[in-house]
Parts: sequence; C-alpha cells; structure tokens
Amino acid sequence: MKWYENAVFYHIYPIGYFGCPRQNDFQSEPTHKILKLIDDIPHIKELGCNAIYFGPVFESSAHGYDTADYTKIDRRLGTNEDFKKVCSALHENGIKVVLDGVFNHVGRDFGAFRDVREHKLGSGKKDWFHVREGNSCYNDGFYYEGWEGHYELVKLNLYNPEVKQYLKDVITGWKNEFGIDGLRLDVAYCLDLNFLKELHGHCKWLSEDFFLLGETLHGDYNKWMNPEMLDSVTNYECYKGLFSSFNDMNMFEIAHSIQRQFGSENWCLYRGKHLYTFVDNHDVNRIATMLKTKEHLPEIYTLLFMMPGIPSVYYGSEFGVEGDKNHGGDDMLRPEFNREQMKNAGIRDLTAHIRALADIVKEHPAASEGDYKQVQLTNRQYAFMRSCNGDSLLTVINADDKPFTYNLNMGGRKTDLLTGEEMELGGLTLPAFTSAVFSV
Repeated sequence: MKWYENAVFYHIYPIGYFGCPRQNDFQSEPTHKILKLIDDIPHIKELGCNAIYFGPVFESSAHGYDTADYTKIDRRLGTNEDFKKVCSALHENGIKVVLDGVFNHVGRDFGAFRDVREHKLGSGKKDWFHVREGNSCYNDGFYYEGWEGHYELVKLNLYNPEVKQYLKDVITGWKNEFGIDGLRLDVAYCLDLNFLKELHGHCKWLSEDFFLLGETLHGDYNKWMNPEMLDSVTNYECYKGLFSSFNDMNMFEIAHSIQRQFGSENWCLYRGKHLYTFVDNHDVNRIATMLKTKEHLPEIYTLLFMMPGIPSVYYGSEFGVEGDKNHGGDDMLRPEFNREQMKNAGIRDLTAHIRALADIVKEHPAASEGDYKQVQLTNRQYAFMRSCNGDSLLTVINADDKPFTYNLNMGGRKTDLLTGEEMELGGLTLPAFTSAVFSV
C-alpha cells in the first residue's frame, strides 16, 4: 500500500492561514510567519492527520495562484530556510508534505512574462506563452491567453519543451530542498495529457511513492487518474451530494454517486482507486455554512471518512468554522488560523469525532482498501459495508431528528468504534443525528 492510500489530509491555504497581506509589494523583507506551523503540529497530529496539502507557498502577486517565482517561498510567508524547517518538523512527526503545483498558468510578474511585456513579440520568451499579435486588457501591445478569461493568470505553453523542462527542474528543486512527498496539480483538467504523462515519469523517477493529485471537476476521472498520469483526483462529483443529501433529506443522492463510482457492477468507474474526498476547501463555502442543520456536521464527516477515498479536512472546519464566499468573496473562506479562538467559538466535540474517524482509516484496511456494498438506504438513513482481506466495517448513519431502528440482516453485540459503546446489531436503534462504525 502506498502511503497516500490511507492518508488523512489537512488542507492549508497559507496566505490565509498565516494572516498574510492579500497583495505582495515585492519589496518588504520576508516575514517568518510560516514557522508558526511548527507550533500547530500537535493539533494536526491530535486531529489524526498524517499529511498536509499546502496551497501555494511560492512568491506570487496576490493569492498564490499567480506565481512570480517558483523557486522562492513567498516573502509574506517567510524564506526557503523557514519552509525547510517546517518540512523537517512535519517529517519528524510522521506528516507528509504535498505542495500545490500551479503549472497551467503564472502571474504577470513571472520573470519570463515580464520579459515578454518589455520586449513584446521580440522577446525570446514569447513561446513560453500563447502570445500573438493584438492587444490585451492590460494594453500590453500583444495578445495572450489567460486562464478561463482571467488575464492576471497567464497561460503557459506546455507544448514547449523548454517550459516543460523548466517545470521538471522546479519540481526536482522542491524535492531536493524541502523533501516534498507529492504535488496537487492545480486545474489538472486544463493540463495537456502528454504533459501529465511526462510529469508522472519525472516525479516517479524522483520517488516511486511520489503522490500526484489532480484538481478535476466532472467527467470520467479515469482520463486523468491512471497508471500513466495521476494517482488521484478531487472527487467533486460527490462533493455536492455529500451536503445536499443531508440538506434535502435524500440519502439516495450520495448513495447513487458512491454506487456509480465504487459499486460491484462492471460499469462502476473507480473500484480499487483512491479519489481525494472533501466537504469543503479554499474555493467552496465552509461545510458548517452549507449544512442547514448543524447537528449533521459529525455525520457528514463520518460519511466523508468511511466512503471510499482519501479524506481531507480544511483547516478550521474541524471546529465548525463558517465561511460564505457570497458575502465577502474568497477571503471569507481563508481566515487566519487561531486555534484557541476557533476552538472556543466552534463545536468542541467535532475534533474528537474526526480524530476517531482518522484512527479508523489508519487502523482498518477496509476503510482505505475495502470494497463497497450498500446495506440499507432510506431518505434519512444510510448503512453500508466495506471489506478487505477479512477486515469489514459497517457504517450506519441516521440523519433524522428522531431515533430509527435498522434492519441490517445481521446480529451480535459490537462496539461502536466512534464512541466505544457496545450495541446489538440485530434491531439496532440509533438516536437522532447519530452515526456509528462497527468492525464486523
């Protein structure tokens, strides 16, 4: 088993997490804010996470996805030496490090594009981008492609061998300098498939267990997730179903998606594969905001962790922190992390619940490698089984506001791995807003 196949991720958006200015003046002396993460390692371990996915950490103009320099840690975060210390501390504590690989586009302050801005079509770097005659909304005197119409994000020409070699060298540098364990490829659905194949070969040459995760939205994920390209992709197909199944009291929605992806039928798409699962991240509203009934928070995390996939917790959401991008933009999703303040304002027992789930993922092969079989399904209740090499887990969820008695066609007294309570499976009754996981 590869390390990432039973990992529990903690997702950090650094510019927000460390309370950095949202614009880079490129003149200030580097701060050392990123070193604060060392003090947060005990919390991350206590939560049960053994891997961190860092959003962009390299020098950028604003939000991190507009890279100015792939070789330098953003001065708003600190220095390369600071980040080396952070990575060393994480590795010493058994926590893997995955960085955001933003390779589809760069910012307008990226060195090669600054050369194009200065020399226009006479620049020796113009073929690093999709440049031609015309003009831009910035009145550059030439036209170039921006990512999905965002011209502060300049699209790289990934057909150019010089660009591809440059990016491979960048990754090698990150591996050598920081000892990274993998990459999350931003907007992987936009990347040239041949580039992904080359990237796969290079990264697996650096380390056989180097993790390659791609950001994808919809479609057949096998297009990007296969032995020649990526190890995993973001499971946006299930993201919406996770919260709307609780909000609409319609467990059939998420059950249908999971069955489509991981069921036993020949047409099921991703059996044996490990999609990256989440209930929120830096781009979508916090799950505590999305759920109409806050009592569903523990149960949605039970479903997230026990369904097939690699679970991820977005920083702060372990306390039930809220955030709505419709009222204040993306910054509302990316606040500064203050453990004590968030803990006091949030749902205190949610972190313990997540920790119990993380322990199950790491201790039971069925949670990470197991197959999937639906046991009982109603609009407000959901039970399923996952099994692997003699290890079987039964997950039972009651999303209703009153108790429910299940017909699981099994009996015997078993211990709920979440609470330690012994319960009889024959005629099992769960209280309102409750979930349980049994080793059977």
